[in-house]
Amino acid sequence: MLRKAVDRMTTALMYMDDSSGVVGDDLQQIMELYAQACIAAPQNPRRLAGWLVKLECDGPGWPRIVLRDFAPALGAPGLAEVERLVADRAATADPESWTGLFAIRDLREQLAEVSGDIDRHVQVLAEHLTSAVQYARIVDTLCAAGRTVEAIAWARRGLAEKSGWPHADQLLDTLVALLLEQGDSEAALAVRRAEFERRPTLETFRAWESTAVQAGAADPTSAAIERLRQRVAEQPLYVSELVDVLTAVGAHGEAWTIGRANADRLGRQRWLGLLERRSATEPADVIEPYQDVIEEQVRDSGDRHRYRGALPLLSALRAACRAAGQEDRFAAYLADFRERHRRRPTLIKTLDGAGFRA
Repeated sequence: MLRKAVDRMTTALMYMDDSSGVVGDDLQQIMELYAQACIAAPQNPRRLAGWLVKLECDGPGWPRIVLRDFAPALGAPGLAEVERLVADRAATADPESWTGLFAIRDLREQLAEVSGDIDRHVQVLAEHLTSAVQYARIVDTLCAAGRTVEAIAWARRGLAEKSGWPHADQLLDTLVALLLEQGDSEAALAVRRAEFERRPTLETFRAWESTAVQAGAADPTSAAIERLRQRVAEQPLYVSELVDVLTAVGAHGEAWTIGRANADRLGRQRWLGLLERRSATEPADVIEPYQDVIEEQVRDSGDRHRYRGALPLLSALRAACRAAGQEDRFAAYLADFRERHRRRPTLIKTLDGAGFRA
């Protein structure tokens, strides 16, 4: 009955909308339950093997076949049959069929996994080093087997070949964790520093800083800021990262000075965040910058909510003027602002509705 449910749900999902994923999740749970049922009430292992391979290779891509769950029910005869059927499929597979080739590859990798032969598993995984994820799978396999030195070597190789690829950050984190576990804190810090040198961002700085704390090493802040200054000289767009790091380490005065001089390179949200932080200590400094941002907001024809978007900025400007003891300055600005934009009735109505009246 469970197998019939899997077959019917698999077919039904080809014709129904399961954008919520509810039915797909239910199907996967039924597949797991079927695997348990096959153990409790043993099936013909070769027939079960044939069904699994057909579902994986000829099916629509769901449910996910997990050979590990079915291995006890398949036993040696069933697993041997899966291997034979996969070999037959590989010999006749259409080289242009990505889905067919992926199904064969997936089953071969799973067969290597359930074999318990670590070298075989690594060898099969290494046949398709097309992403950082594949290197991570090899690293995880070796770690689980207690072969840490080899795992470190594979992690280094993966980062050398897939640096900057999706999921490479996770592989780097794994490498650092393994090096720390081995007591090689110097190597772990070298990895973090090299990544910061390659991509000096707040994220890579925090990772370097965290590893330094774990290793009981010197604070890398000075070295990181100096490197960022050098990068800004080469590539001015990195000024936003320099401002972020300075802010993160509490150097708010320098962050403000540099950000104020490079406001056009910071991006709107980062600049507004800088204004908000500065207004808490030096409100007079943000009055003119807030006025500039308000004018830009109102002129932004690409934002159909631009007038409403100006309201929180006006509130922030009013608060800054009040904190600086210059409330008259806000009143004068608001009067001038309304006069200059009097031919925008929607804007004037929005201002009136929010209480920004002359």
